[in-house]
Amino acid sequence: MSLTATAWTRLRLLMEQRRAELRQCVRVTVSAVLTAMIGQGLHVPLVLWSVLTAVIVTQTSLGQSLKATIDYFVGTLGGAVYAGAVAALIPHTSDLALFSVLALAVAPLALLAAINSSFKVAPATAAIVVLAQTFAHSTPIESAFFRVIEVALGAGVGLLVSVTVLPARAHGFALEAAATALELVAQALQQLLAGCTGNLDPGAIRPIQEPIGKAVARLDAICAEADRERRSQLANTPDTGPLLRTLLRLRHDLVIIGRAVVDPLPQTLQPRLAPPLTRLGGTASGYLRDSAAALLRGATPPPRDLADAAFADYAAEIAAIRREGLTRALPGDALERLFTLGFALEELHQHLRDLQKWVTEWAHPLAPRKGMD
Repeated sequence: MSLTATAWTRLRLLMEQRRAELRQCVRVTVSAVLTAMIGQGLHVPLVLWSVLTAVIVTQTSLGQSLKATIDYFVGTLGGAVYAGAVAALIPHTSDLALFSVLALAVAPLALLAAINSSFKVAPATAAIVVLAQTFAHSTPIESAFFRVIEVALGAGVGLLVSVTVLPARAHGFALEAAATALELVAQALQQLLAGCTGNLDPGAIRPIQEPIGKAVARLDAICAEADRERRSQLANTPDTGPLLRTLLRLRHDLVIIGRAVVDPLPQTLQPRLAPPLTRLGGTASGYLRDSAAALLRGATPPPRDLADAAFADYAAEIAAIRREGLTRALPGDALERLFTLGFALEELHQHLRDLQKWVTEWAHPLAPRKGMD
């Protein structure tokens, strides 16, 4: 293979791996150039602010862009109106008076931004409105008016580009994040259940659990963007809330299992419980991984038969042990851990059933939904 062909192959591979980043690069570039062209055509005084606004509001997903556009415009409008009124009503011909007006315009908006992040751009807008008149030779009202016009242009173009140019829906990002979280849950489940028959260092449990918490937190943020798209009629997709709540419950199941397996099962019960627990861990983890793959493909969920049988086998073995009276001789803490593990596995089984419902719904996003939860 020639050197040119090798370089082209590597470039195509890199482009395939960075497809989302390249799409975002195109959207931001189109937003900046289109805003500049429109601003020049409309003779906007400071087209720079329009271009900066367009770049800022063109986010990686449509839901993010929508939120950024609303927050940026609301913050700008509030900051411009308030600062314009303050600067117009209070004379400030001297430097001291100008600094006083600047402080009076910025301080309340800075407090408001600290309370509500949707207004985080308001203090900067106030500063621009107050100080722009010193070099733009305009009145405070004109400064505020043009600031709103500049931001409205940039925000409008940025949102339009996000909707029309290689649009990236938060729905797809939510599926990827949910699949990642399910993969982590599957891996952690096998690692934790292995502690039932071995020595699991208590310090090792937190590193097993931590990545799941981060993955669920990331999914939570993306689901908020996806639901924003759905509510604004920019996407026709299922409600992400039930899927997110199911993943949260799966995470809580693992937390309970982690507490139960800090110490291994009693030696007298390990020969009876180790085989069904190993099967349960393997089949349940496999079901979680297959569900993650189904989400990414938009396919129907995998069959749950093997997992159901493994849960039933473990429950049957526990019932047999209790009938034989083998639990009576156990120390109190060992008995408590055994019952805690049993409760956590029952909850896990139920939540796998719930997961099947939501994977089914996301496989057919346009089908009528029955409001299950």
